[in-house]
Amino acid sequence: MSSSLSSRPALRPLVLPLMLAACLAACSKSQAPVQPQAAVSVQAVSTQRLAMDQTLPGRTVAYMTSDVRPQIGGLIQKRLFTEGQEVKAGQVLYQIDPATYQAAYDSAKGDLAQAEAAVLSAKPKAARYENLVKLDAVSKQDGDDAIATLRQDEAAVVAAKAALQTAKINLDYTRITAPISGRIATSTYTPGALVTASQDTALTTIQQLDPIYVDVSQSSAQLLALRKQMDSGALKSVDGKAQVSVTLEDGSTYAHTGTLEFVGTSVDTGTGNVTLRAVIPNPDGLLLPGMYVNAVLPMAIDDTAILVPQTAVTRNTKGEATVKLVGADKKIVERVVQTGSAMKDQWVVTGGLKAGEQLVVEGGSKVSAGQTVTAQAVKAAATAETATADDDQAAPAGHTAAASRTAE
Repeated sequence: MSSSLSSRPALRPLVLPLMLAACLAACSKSQAPVQPQAAVSVQAVSTQRLAMDQTLPGRTVAYMTSDVRPQIGGLIQKRLFTEGQEVKAGQVLYQIDPATYQAAYDSAKGDLAQAEAAVLSAKPKAARYENLVKLDAVSKQDGDDAIATLRQDEAAVVAAKAALQTAKINLDYTRITAPISGRIATSTYTPGALVTASQDTALTTIQQLDPIYVDVSQSSAQLLALRKQMDSGALKSVDGKAQVSVTLEDGSTYAHTGTLEFVGTSVDTGTGNVTLRAVIPNPDGLLLPGMYVNAVLPMAIDDTAILVPQTAVTRNTKGEATVKLVGADKKIVERVVQTGSAMKDQWVVTGGLKAGEQLVVEGGSKVSAGQTVTAQAVKAAATAETATADDDQAAPAGHTAAASRTAE
């Protein structure tokens, strides 16, 4: 026993360092920080009803335009309208001096009376000679001459009536009337001016402005893309005529909505565009011919459109649009998508996403593909029952352009 006790002091220098090392190791393990998983906000990808609109620049064109020209020559006596005002069809605009035309009318009227009197004289004579020829009281030649004279006098009556009608027309032409209803322009001639029937310059111009046309152009490539989508069933055309709204030069929306009435049947070989014509009500005369406007054409409806926030879409080194998704295993997946038109702060995604997938909308810049994350769901921004996409807005390079529209 004395020997064992004597050996314990010799072990103490080895035991103490081992115990100290064990304590330090235990402390270091308990103090090592645990790396937390990155947190991101996700939004479930969903489809919605999207009205596919297109904004096209265009110019207003008068519904009808008519140049007012004289059909006879003479001096203008009066101008009977106010420049810039509305006139009605048939309203007298100018009065040409009718003196010579009145005289011609009176002369033609007298000629007709003279011709009718000659017929009255020749008719009984021809009848008497016809009876005398039957009795051999006069020669057959005399009878034929009497009948020929009657026929000549009757022909003279017809010619006199035509001359009287011509004189009446020319007399009426001294009162120059409005061929159509509309707004009349300034007069290029004043009272006292001499006008002729063959002159090139119009006296004035009348334009019908209610309704008014809006002429726009659409590329044939866009029309082709739309038709392919409609043929495949991806898009449904709007029932009835396409409604057209107008945005004015100051950015405001015109109060009245029109319809698309005409789609060009050929493509311009110089521009590759097809001409479209809309008819817009213009009861207040606010739209004038030649104004620059934008026509908004709601051409089709996509019942399965996918919209994502623009902040959730980034670009890779190839310039492709990419998004980040959270997979079923809670790991980040990076995917290339195809985007179309922009709608406010969202992109219309035309390929690369499916409904139900978890799209990273916040915190995506802090995580990378394959990383395990903690996902927190957020609600999608409130949208209207039928959202509207305007495919006239420029899509970034590399995006798939939104299909253009056609109208029934």
